[in-house]
Amino acid sequence: MIPTLARLIKGKIAPRSAAKSNPSLKEIQAIRAALQRCVADCDGVPVHRLRHKIEHSQTVQDLWMLRNDAYQLISHQHSQNVAAERINALMAVFKGWVDPRQLVHIR
Repeated sequence: MIPTLARLIKGKIAPRSAAKSNPSLKEIQAIRAALQRCVADCDGVPVHRLRHKIEHSQTVQDLWMLRNDAYQLISHQHSQNVAAERINALMAVFKGWVDPRQLVHIR
């Protein structure tokens, strides 16, 4: 245990990979676009509100939190299976921007 602690103190053990902190505007726009595509075939007032929230979100974390709203709208207009597929497909655009422990697929 002492050698492990010594390596940790010296920086030999790599820290757990954390989320990147400063995405460019282009990267945020790509995430926005992916989230917008998820609800592109949905309609109604709640969807318009969600689209507005997506467009005005300033951080990746804010966009990540909107996935639940998207899931609810998609599952209401299509099915839970369709919603899960679409939301799970978003994992790729969020990878590296949110804590890896949050990247959990919907079943």
